[in-house]
Amino acid sequence: MIYPVLEVQGLVNRFGSQIVHNGLNMEVREDEVFGIVGGSGTGKSVLLRSILGLQRPQAGNIRIEGRDITQMSTTQLRTVKARYGVTFQQGALFSALTVLQNVQLPMLEHLHLSAHERDELAMLKVRLAGLPADAAQKFPAQLSGGMIKRAALARALALDPRLLFLDEPTSGLDPISAAEFDELILYLQKQLRLTVVMITHDLDSIFRTCNRVGVIVDQRMEVDTLDGIVKNPNPWIQAYFHGERATGRLDERAKAKVERHGT
Repeated sequence: MIYPVLEVQGLVNRFGSQIVHNGLNMEVREDEVFGIVGGSGTGKSVLLRSILGLQRPQAGNIRIEGRDITQMSTTQLRTVKARYGVTFQQGALFSALTVLQNVQLPMLEHLHLSAHERDELAMLKVRLAGLPADAAQKFPAQLSGGMIKRAALARALALDPRLLFLDEPTSGLDPISAAEFDELILYLQKQLRLTVVMITHDLDSIFRTCNRVGVIVDQRMEVDTLDGIVKNPNPWIQAYFHGERATGRLDERAKAKVERHGT
């Protein structure tokens, strides 16, 4: 039986009397870029923490490659965590370690390699993330915002994951750097056959990279292709995808579609 790469069913998260998710469902397919969006306070980060096994939901199931992580022990979760990579919004690099040492952390935990092998593998990931070789010996404080994003990406790729989670990957970047990062993600997704789950509020990134989008509204999730989600009648979705900031993206997407298909 073929399972979705990631499947969330009936997810419930609440904190005291505050219900964040109430029966949320989502499914991520192999080799796609799946975008997650939602307004402030809709629980995008809570959803990610639940999927990563960092917090247990009150109800529901979360399956990664068919295995329900909500029923796993800490030891079992450790094995699953070695199969995915993740970048957090601010990079979450260890400030006292160089870029190379940051990238090597997952290797130290999960792989049995010599120091020389770790250095070579980590340097490969640094270059794969689009960083110059000399960045490997720098500390996070010496890096630009864009370089921190790429260093975090290199660490997320350390164990050759098939599933990659990106939390606001282009936040804080100028438009040119953000576009370059999007193109890097698309390149790596194709070359490494990655399945990418991306939480973002960046409309440009959504229109540039995503195959399907899940929008958290009313404590649940509406999922569709990008073409389909922009037609969803939910008021928040309409405001988000048809507001002033989105109009140009929709026009550009429609124009590109006509140019590709001639209709």
